[in-house]
Amino acid sequence: MDALRAPRNAGIAANGSAFGRLLRGWRGRRGFSQLDLALAARTTQRHLSFIESGRATPSRAMILRLAATMNLPLRQQNALMLAAGYAPVWRERNFSTPDLAVVNSALYYMLAQHEPYPAFVVDRCWNLLRANRGATNLTEFLIGPAPAVAPAEPVNLAVALVSRDGLRRFIVNWQEVALYFVRGVQADARADGTPETADLLARLLAFPDVVTLSETMPPEEEAQSPVLPIHFLHKATSLRLFTTIATLGTPRDVTLQEVRVEFFFPMDETTTQTLRGWGEQTGERASGSAQ
Repeated sequence: MDALRAPRNAGIAANGSAFGRLLRGWRGRRGFSQLDLALAARTTQRHLSFIESGRATPSRAMILRLAATMNLPLRQQNALMLAAGYAPVWRERNFSTPDLAVVNSALYYMLAQHEPYPAFVVDRCWNLLRANRGATNLTEFLIGPAPAVAPAEPVNLAVALVSRDGLRRFIVNWQEVALYFVRGVQADARADGTPETADLLARLLAFPDVVTLSETMPPEEEAQSPVLPIHFLHKATSLRLFTTIATLGTPRDVTLQEVRVEFFFPMDETTTQTLRGWGEQTGERASGSAQ
């Protein structure tokens, strides 16, 4: 009989409670008190308290306002919507869909314009999506040509950097580079709160020597550089590069917000000439094949 007397809005209250727990979690991550978030989102602490406790159901507009105030990624905004019983607001498309053709074209253009220097397109977990010829030249020089059969899982640049079977053995200042990179993944895990990013961080920390990196000091000669160099050394060839990360400035799609383009730039004349030489050889081979 008690079940028959359950209030008609019991399902809504349950959803609100789930939403409230998720909202409280993000509020804590972002360092907002309940009062601070209420004021920043132009509502009252009482109303926000009711939302978090499940006593009030937030509107779609309120959810978006709270999410924007806390600067949540689009993926997490969708998660809040689902927890409150609404449909997701932001789409998540595959790059093969026709309506992303213009973005694909822009990415290929950026990669081509950066030749002969390496450039990669990766997702939020550093899985490789695109690479230019300069990137292929660099990886083939270090570890050889890519296998004829594509791997079952996408290449992960974070794992390749940290793993002893990957690029680690070719990086002179590996400790400094790996420490900087792992801290970046830690920041990503805090920012997006997804299991995938947390799993990537756990995977990186499981590699030998990674956990103890914070106890090491950067090499003295590298510490004076204005940017963090990645110093590759292989077959008596020394390459010093630094990277920049580009993102799409106005994404309205989950996939697009999580795309990153990493551009490598040479830090000395030797590296510049080596990369340009590889580019010229690649161009000559392409020209010969066309003929």
